[in-house]
Amino acid sequence: MVRRGPPAKGHKARAGKAGGTAARRGAARAPRAAPPAGEAEAPEPAARPKRQPASGKPHRATAKSAAGPKASAKRRAAAREAAPPELPSKAALRAFLAGATGRVRKSEIARAFNLTAEQRPALRALMREIAAEGGAAPAGKRAMIHPSRLPEIAPVEVTGTDPDGDPIARPLQWQGEGRPPVIYMRPEAKGQPALTAGERVLARLRPIGPGKYEGRTFKRIGGAPPARILGVYEEGQIIPTDRRQKGIWQVAPADAGGARPGQIVLAEPLPSTRHFGPKPARITEVLGVMGEPRSVSLVCIHAHGIPDIFPAEAVQQAERARGVSGRGRVDLRDIPLVTIDGEDARDFDDAVFAEPEGEGWRVIVAIADVAHYVTPGSALDREAWARGNSVYFPDRVVPMLPEALSNGWCSLRPGEDRGCLFVEMRFDGQGRKQAHAFGRGIMRSAARLTYEQVQAAADAGKDPAALPAGHVARLYGAFRTLLAARERRGTLDLDVPERKVVLNERGQVEAVVPRPRLDAHRLIEEFMVAANVCAAEELERLRQPCMYRVHDRPSDQKMEGLRQFLATFGISLPPSDRLHPRDFAGVLAKVRGSPQERLVNEAVLRGQSQAAYAPDNIGHFGLALPRYAHFTSPIRRYADLLVHRALIRGLRLGQDGLQETEAARFPDTAEHITSTERRAAAAERDAVDRYLAAFMAQRVGESFEVRISGVTRFGLFVTLEENGASGIVPLGSLPDDRWDLDEATQTLAGRRSRLTFTLGQAVEARLAEATPRTGGMVFHLMQGLAARGRGRAAPRGGRGGRRG
Repeated sequence: MVRRGPPAKGHKARAGKAGGTAARRGAARAPRAAPPAGEAEAPEPAARPKRQPASGKPHRATAKSAAGPKASAKRRAAAREAAPPELPSKAALRAFLAGATGRVRKSEIARAFNLTAEQRPALRALMREIAAEGGAAPAGKRAMIHPSRLPEIAPVEVTGTDPDGDPIARPLQWQGEGRPPVIYMRPEAKGQPALTAGERVLARLRPIGPGKYEGRTFKRIGGAPPARILGVYEEGQIIPTDRRQKGIWQVAPADAGGARPGQIVLAEPLPSTRHFGPKPARITEVLGVMGEPRSVSLVCIHAHGIPDIFPAEAVQQAERARGVSGRGRVDLRDIPLVTIDGEDARDFDDAVFAEPEGEGWRVIVAIADVAHYVTPGSALDREAWARGNSVYFPDRVVPMLPEALSNGWCSLRPGEDRGCLFVEMRFDGQGRKQAHAFGRGIMRSAARLTYEQVQAAADAGKDPAALPAGHVARLYGAFRTLLAARERRGTLDLDVPERKVVLNERGQVEAVVPRPRLDAHRLIEEFMVAANVCAAEELERLRQPCMYRVHDRPSDQKMEGLRQFLATFGISLPPSDRLHPRDFAGVLAKVRGSPQERLVNEAVLRGQSQAAYAPDNIGHFGLALPRYAHFTSPIRRYADLLVHRALIRGLRLGQDGLQETEAARFPDTAEHITSTERRAAAAERDAVDRYLAAFMAQRVGESFEVRISGVTRFGLFVTLEENGASGIVPLGSLPDDRWDLDEATQTLAGRRSRLTFTLGQAVEARLAEATPRTGGMVFHLMQGLAARGRGRAAPRGGRGGRRG
């Protein structure tokens, strides 16, 4: 009789079911064939063990049947005896965050490292420590993200537009290394006003390449108008001098402040409810006339917020300064120390001397005693700290110290007594330092020489009239010994030509030429590096605080981009954990003399971390030195002044040494002077770009040999071979086509035209526009490019780029 209804329950039913299954398996198994003659028969396999879980522990039912009634108690005892897993190290957590594609919740971290619920508070504390150290950034209430990545939703600020007119933004909360990534915002929904410069939105972000994101507006969160506007007043409007700002400001006649067309002005925005068109502003200050001498540096000074007027108290303190006496100082006036600087140098704060000693060399580097005049807490000290460093433009210098000191008592003028701090170093014949000693002295420079004079004297074997015979030869002898030691050490020696702007008497650009790189330059560099190393070593020996000059290894993110770029030339680099500066030297040697030499040098430079100041030492990667500090230029760098004060205190050379209050704020000072140094570098580059644009404005319409130095979704960047001027080739100026961008090979390819433009490729371009006001230049590639053989067949696929 067939039983209907639910299946039988209980152990008998389970046993019957298991038996039936085993019978069916046995019936389905085919008999095994006999082995061929001459072969041993394989042994019969043992009975198949019961299936175990992935953890390797027996199944609960199996454990119960094997262990009997006491299994539960044993399991509880084993659980009590098993120690909880260890918390991950900070390095492991950073690596986990770096490997994640986006934000990571703390619960995901706990699961990844098999942490228990009791360990969650310790994990939260560990994550807070990592976030405080800059190794992670918050992404919501319970999630973290690697600082080099942006979360899925983040606040951004619109900075301008690309050549296609679409907004470009930057993240408001960037904690990663180097420049923040660029965010290309999608056009706003139909009926919504377009995003304008200065506006802030909450955006959904999607990575589209190294340092690049695509953004889509999620919510408008208002905009902080700029605190001030710098631009040129033209026909009732202010046109910004920053090329990234595309907006124009309207000035009512009553708010013009007497400004005339063509003048450089500072203005403040006025309240407005407008969403379209120019926004209102009021002119607060007239700075000068655009196009006049010194107008370019004037724009850069105000654009980057560089202080250029000294407080009256600081000026008065500098003007009261007088020369030092020889009391308590080592007298170096009989030693023919010489200063060697550029022809356009305005201050001379380092002097050098060298002579043979046995098989090695005795070298003295003397530095102006700025600490004698700029005492801690004084008006001069406060202003020097605020400026951080001097800023050098083609037509002027914005000094860290007033002229009475920078060009007076702290300038080592020939034939005049000056106070100094000096280091006397001894090297063997291989360039290895054997000893050094610091002191506070009084010196008298024997000659003020330029690099060109010293190089000419060395080449001719004849010394300048003011020096004893063989003086220059001895300097070069010590230099070659130190250079040989440097080459054995293996340092990063980039050959990126520096541009020199030559101005005529009217302040107009006469030429833009590469700044020469002579052995005389390298001579001073080697002597200064040796003195800086001694300063760091001496402060460590004295157990004094030191403001180190640090240079970290390249980040993994930068190295990945550099590896992809070098792979296009068939060049590889060792893994990051085995990377040494000499590996980069090998890369540069492979491209030396080739058309790609400049491009590879610039790419390697961009791939490096930025040097910085820090009270904690991590070494200097580029120079391959374990310790390094700036000692040789306190007249123009505040960091060097701090090192001087620390040496004075540690060696008991006077009462004007480093104070405890200064030492306590070293971390804040390091961050501040690092930022002022980068501000100065940006302003100097900005000035050169504007002078180049002014120089090239006279040549609009001419064609030039250029090299592609950047490939982006909105066009190409090109660099002129003759003077290093750079500009953009907008996508809209390329032949009518659908252009695909390949991020890996840095290639822009046309689908129909079959033209391909690749990083480093030599092309011919016509200068279409040069704007001195902003420093921007626009080029158009010559028509008939394919017929000239400058394009190559385009590969299929790749990231789609819009046609402009």
